[in-house]
Amino acid sequence: MADRKFNLHDGKKGAALAVRVTPRASRNEVAEVLDDGTIKVRIAAQPADDEANAALLDFMSEILGVPKSRLDIVAGLTGRDKLISVIDMDAETAHQRIVAHLG
Repeated sequence: MADRKFNLHDGKKGAALAVRVTPRASRNEVAEVLDDGTIKVRIAAQPADDEANAALLDFMSEILGVPKSRLDIVAGLTGRDKLISVIDMDAETAHQRIVAHLG
C-alpha cells in the first residue's frame, strides 16, 4: 500500500489534509486512505466537548512529526469529515509520513 498515492494539496504555507475521524476507537491509528484521498483516522477519545478534535491534533502532530501549534482544523469542527492545515510542510512530505503509519 506504500505506493498508493492520494491527493494532498500544497497551500501557501503548507499542506491541507482531508481527514475522516472515527471516535471511540480502541486506539489511535491511521486506518486507511480512501480513493478520494481522504485519510481515515480512528481516535480513542469521545466526540463530546472537542475531546476528539484535541486528540486528533495530538495524534496527527505525532504522526507528522510537527508541533501541535503547526496544525489547525480549518473545516469540519463538529463533523466527522475535517480539513486539517499543516503549516510549513509540503504535501509530499505529509504523504510519506502518513503512509508510514498506515495500520
